[in-house]
Amino acid sequence: MLNNLIKKSKKYATTVPLPKKTNIPEGMYIQCPSCKKSIYKVDLKTQLGVCPTCSHYYPLSPKARIAMITDKGTFTELDKQLISANPLDFKDYDKKLEGYMSKTDQNEAVITGVAEIVGQKTVIGIMDSRFMMGSMGSVVGEKLTRAIEYATQHKLPIIIFTASGGARMQEGIFSLMQMAKTSAALARHDDNGLLYISILTDPTTGGVTASFAMLGDIILAEPGALVGFAGPRVIEQTIKQKLPEGFQRAEFLLEHGMIDAIVKREEMKENLARLLKLHQKEEK
Repeated sequence: MLNNLIKKSKKYATTVPLPKKTNIPEGMYIQCPSCKKSIYKVDLKTQLGVCPTCSHYYPLSPKARIAMITDKGTFTELDKQLISANPLDFKDYDKKLEGYMSKTDQNEAVITGVAEIVGQKTVIGIMDSRFMMGSMGSVVGEKLTRAIEYATQHKLPIIIFTASGGARMQEGIFSLMQMAKTSAALARHDDNGLLYISILTDPTTGGVTASFAMLGDIILAEPGALVGFAGPRVIEQTIKQKLPEGFQRAEFLLEHGMIDAIVKREEMKENLARLLKLHQKEEK
């Protein structure tokens, strides 16, 4: 009789079909670190790397930034062949460099070149935080110095987008020397009455902040960019005090007169073109 009951229960049992899983290709979406919302990567690209929900700014590759601010087909790269050595025989530094070269498809943490912005010729330097956190080693300093000297020689303005964790520890004093070298080149550029626009992006810290980043005739910043020498956590641990809300962010710097303006990405090309035109030298 018990067997009959079991058979009967099987006879009248019903199964509810489970909903089919939607197969989403891996890497199609990315989670915003600020609002935690999922963002379709294609949408993020069309939004110039800005979260459509909370306006969080993602890092931009130099190639994406060149496409964003320059006239199509006008960019010519300078000193692409320069590659870092290992002057201190720092352990595994060579392997680390090779890994970042492969990851970013670049030789170093900065790309320099000549381009036009709405028909106005200028020299451009763009740092890349994806390459060893945009740290400034010998080649980064050399490429920027050569770009500044090219601008001075050809009587051109220069625009530098900064993004860096500071001096590159694997190169020691050779890295720190780049602060003086880039600053001296900018002084000669300034002596010739030429324009330098510095654009601070997130993050701009350490030796880069203490040298060429803050030497611009005009200093702009992207919204929310972290700008400072030491990071806020280091400062808090040193002074044993809580820092003000938004300390070292672009908005705080603007309020305290350390930068000239905050410019959104979608307005950057237009603003740069206007500034270049205002400072254009008349040919005699």
